[in-house]
Amino acid sequence: MIAGVAQASFAALGTTAVVVVAERSALSVACHEVERVVTEVDRACSRFRNDSDLSRVNAHPDHDIVVSRWLLDALDVAMHGARATGGLVDPTVGAAVSEIGYDRDFARLDRDGPALPVRVRRVPGWHRVAIDRVRGTVRVPIGVELDLGATAKAWCADRAAIAAARRVGSGVIVGLGGDLACGGEAPEGGWRVRVADDHRASIEEPGGQTVMIAGGGLATSGTSVRRWSRGGRPMHHVIDPSTSQPAAEHWRTVSVVAGACADANIASTASIILGADAPEWLGIRRLPARLVGSDGRVTVVGGWPHE
Repeated sequence: MIAGVAQASFAALGTTAVVVVAERSALSVACHEVERVVTEVDRACSRFRNDSDLSRVNAHPDHDIVVSRWLLDALDVAMHGARATGGLVDPTVGAAVSEIGYDRDFARLDRDGPALPVRVRRVPGWHRVAIDRVRGTVRVPIGVELDLGATAKAWCADRAAIAAARRVGSGVIVGLGGDLACGGEAPEGGWRVRVADDHRASIEEPGGQTVMIAGGGLATSGTSVRRWSRGGRPMHHVIDPSTSQPAAEHWRTVSVVAGACADANIASTASIILGADAPEWLGIRRLPARLVGSDGRVTVVGGWPHE
C-alpha cells in the first residue's frame, strides 16, 4: 500500500492497479492515463486473451506474426531480463506455467484439482525467439510459448507512471500488484510505501516494513499469495527455467529497489529462483533488497534500511 495526497484503485491485469498523486486535482487525469496504458499492455501481452498479440504469436508457431509496438517493447524488456539474469528470468516459460495448472486468469483458477504429470526439463530458452523490429514481427518455434508475467506488469507500471506524470505535470506513483513505479517529482521526503507479503496490506498493517522511495521502482516477488494445488502438491507461479517447475521456496518474498520497476522485478524474480544465493547476487549488483525467508526471517542487502 502507498500513502499519498489522493489515490484510486481499479482492477487491472489480473490484479489491482493503485494510482497515487502528489496533487489531489491530478487524480482523475492520472487515472485515465494509467487506464489507457494498462489497456494497451493487456491487449498486447495477455496470456488469457485469445485476441492479444502474445496469444496470436503462441497460436501460430513457425510463422512471422505482425504485432503491435507494445508487444515489441514488452519483449525487449523480457529479453533484457533474460540476458541480465543469465536466463533465470525467461519468457519461454509459457507452456510450463500452463502445465502446472495456471492456464487461466488467477481469479478463475481452481485452487485445487487432480494431480498433474511432472515434466522436469529446461524451458526452450529466450534465444529461440525471433524479433524483427523493422518488420514488426515475432516468431517462436513449435513447442515454444511465451509468457511475460515476470516483466510485463512491472514494465506497464513504469510506462503508466511516466505517462501519467507527464500528463498532469506532478508526481505520480503507480502500483500493479507488487510492482510500484514512480513518475515525476515525488512529495517532499518521498513516497511512503508498505512492503509486505501481500501487496493489498494497508499502510498500518503489521508484518511488513514501511519505506520511503523518491524515484525509480520497487518490486516484490513472492510465493505466498498466488498459490494453488494439484493432487495435494502446492503450486506457485514463479517458474525455475532449469526445471519448468515452481521454484524451491527458500524465500517467501523478495523486494528490490532499482532505477525502473521492470529492473526491480527482474531482480526480485531472479532472487526467488536463486534461493540461498540471492543475497550475494543482489549485493554484487548493489541493489537494495529485503528478503523474507520461508521461516519469516528477514535479510536486507544493498543498503535497504533495517527494520
